Amino acid sequence: MHRQGAVQITEFLQVKDDGIFGVARMAGDGEKTILTPAQKTLSLPLKAGKKWEYHGQGAGIQINETYEIGAQESVQVPAGKFEAYHIHLVETKPFRAVVDRWFVPNIGYIKDVTEMKRPSGALLQRISLELSEPPKIADRPEIGPAELTKKLSVGLAKEPMGKPSTTFSSDTPQIYARWQGHGLRGRAKVRAVWIAENVSEIAPPDYKVDEASTIADSPNSFGTFTLSRPDDGWAPGDYRVDFYLDEALAETVKLKIDK
Repeated sequence: MHRQGAVQITEFLQVKDDGIFGVARMAGDGEKTILTPAQKTLSLPLKAGKKWEYHGQGAGIQINETYEIGAQESVQVPAGKFEAYHIHLVETKPFRAVVDRWFVPNIGYIKDVTEMKRPSGALLQRISLELSEPPKIADRPEIGPAELTKKLSVGLAKEPMGKPSTTFSSDTPQIYARWQGHGLRGRAKVRAVWIAENVSEIAPPDYKVDEASTIADSPNSFGTFTLSRPDDGWAPGDYRVDFYLDEALAETVKLKIDK
C-alpha cells in the first residue's frame, strides 16, 4: 500500500492448501513485524459457514479476530459483476473493528468495507475499497522514499465521517479535527490546538481557544478531536488548528467561520 507517493505498509503472504496466511508486515520505514503464529485471513477450500479464530501477536501487540465465510453473493463493483464469497471479520484487539470482504476465486478480493469503532461502539471511521479493474501482474510502481511521507495527515469536517471542509457556519454544532499517523514512533503524542487568529473584538489575535491530546498506540494510529459550539455560537472570523507530533508542529489547517 502506498499513499502520497511513499510506501506505507508491505504485507507478506503465504498461500497453502488450507488457506491464505499473513506471515509478516513491514512499515514504510522498513521495520518488519513477524506475526506469531501466521495469521489465517482466508480458509480454503471456500465453504459457506466455515468459522475460525486468530489469536496471535505482532511486535508485542495482541491480535484477536474471528472470521466467518458467508454464502456467495452477487456483487457489483467498477471492475464488473461477480459471484463472491462474503467473509465477515470481527477484531477486538488491538482495535475494535468490523470488516466485510468479498472474495472471488482466481480473482481475489473485489470489495472491502472496514469500520473502526470506539470502545463505546460508536463509529469512528469507515473505509470502503472496490476493485476498479481486473487484477494483473505488473512492475511495482515507481514511488518515492518513505521518509518523504508526512507523519500526520489531517483535516477538518462538520461530521465524524463527513467530507473535509475549511468553511463552517456559526451554528455548526461541532467541528471534527481528524488525524492519521504514518510510521509514528511508539507512544507518540498527538495534540491539536485551536487558535482564533482574527475574530474582531471577541478575542485578541492568535487566541488559544482549546486543545486536546492523545497517545498513538500504533505506527498508523488515527483519531478525531472534537470542538463543540459555544452556547452563543461560533464567533465569525479566521481560525486555525495546529497539530503537534510530540512537541513539534506537524501540520496546520486554516478555517473560516461565517455568520
